Amino acid sequence: MTNGSDPPHNLVLAGFMGTGKTTVGQLLAQQLGLAFVDTDTLIEARAGRRIADIFAHEGEAAFRQIEAEVCMQVASARAQVIATGGGALLNPEVRQAFAASGLLICLTANLDTIIERVGHDPTRPLFGGERERLARLLEARADVYDSLPHQVDTTGRSPQQVAEEIRRLWQSNNR
Repeated sequence: MTNGSDPPHNLVLAGFMGTGKTTVGQLLAQQLGLAFVDTDTLIEARAGRRIADIFAHEGEAAFRQIEAEVCMQVASARAQVIATGGGALLNPEVRQAFAASGLLICLTANLDTIIERVGHDPTRPLFGGERERLARLLEARADVYDSLPHQVDTTGRSPQQVAEEIRRLWQSNNR
């Protein structure tokens, strides 16, 4: 959260893969006149290769180190809608930096919706197309996601409907 009476500097969208962070984030940035930042895109630009390649050649620990550096840098800027990677907020320091930099919202969706949205996307190194694996990963992250101050379920809702709900939250926090 931001200091007492200060309005949030950033709008931070967190949550599991396939919950709509990028799609909704782009809509919100346009509607609110803020810059849109996708931390996964910045990670790929910094590393000079796709996230799946980082996982394959250097491992998850190396990816998480780059991710933490990028997220800390992004959290220090202002006037952004930030779409985080699905595991970014597992790092307590990243989670604290984003909470301090703005309004932190967790997007959620049920497992069937996530699978429908993600499909067998080879760019998602922790998915692999296996329902059971995805369910275990979602369960392992549930406590972190549940601890975030605002939850918005995207299941069965259009990106526009989700963006509208978040826009109302943003406006109520910027009074």
